[in-house]
Amino acid sequence: MKVYVMTDLEGVAGVLNFQEWTSPGTLYYEMAREFLTLEVNAAVDGLFEGGATEVVVVDAHGPGAVNIKLLDPRVEVSRGWSAPVWPLGLDKSYNYIIWVGQHSKAGTPYGHLCHTQSLEYLDESVNGISIGEFGELAMCASELGVRAIFGSGDDAFAREAQALVPGLEAVAVKRGLKPGTGEDLDVERYGRLTASARHLHPVRARRLIREGALRAIRRARAEDFGIIALRPPFERVIKLRPTKDRPHRVVARMTHPSSFIGVMNMSGEYEPLEG
Repeated sequence: MKVYVMTDLEGVAGVLNFQEWTSPGTLYYEMAREFLTLEVNAAVDGLFEGGATEVVVVDAHGPGAVNIKLLDPRVEVSRGWSAPVWPLGLDKSYNYIIWVGQHSKAGTPYGHLCHTQSLEYLDESVNGISIGEFGELAMCASELGVRAIFGSGDDAFAREAQALVPGLEAVAVKRGLKPGTGEDLDVERYGRLTASARHLHPVRARRLIREGALRAIRRARAEDFGIIALRPPFERVIKLRPTKDRPHRVVARMTHPSSFIGVMNMSGEYEPLEG
């Protein structure tokens, strides 16, 4: 059984904010990388105990975050995308896909460090369904027939993932404390809004992740879950918040007659967003 492990940094227990934890050269970035890698190792250990025979760990945080020196030596590591970018190296050779360190989508009440791609996003939707980074790849996986079975991150992400993929095993390692969507805020103020949370201790979080990944792969071998029903044609809508250089909100729309992956690889022209 071959498993694709998507990783990100903002959904890791103990990663507290954008300003000090998520960019190279910041005060706690190396500690954040260690916390992520140990969470990945916990999930990987559960996957192998549950019957996985091949695991590929994808380092997908913008500047990179997996510490390969600390990584479980049984895995392979993937970094960087070929054109077209989507589906991020995923293909039909994989049986399952899981997420570690994933954050909730932009504008999520009580989300921690929640965003979609960048802090500029107000929302992204496909055929009227609001999605984030999890949804983008989970829908790609479904088009390829790869089953989404597990995810770990903040509590709002866990709820988001299970709503989109019923049956998915999810582990929450922290809980955001701020209500509201932040829709009226610019990029800098929005980033600070989402920084309040209560975290599990990283050791406890890793134990829960290992147990969750093990349950997920055992259940996947016995139960039928993990595929999102996709109905073409596809319309993708992206709304962006104001920035210092662009004082108003904008929107772009893209359509594809038959493929979700196809619409993800399209770019659109942005125009002012009314209202």
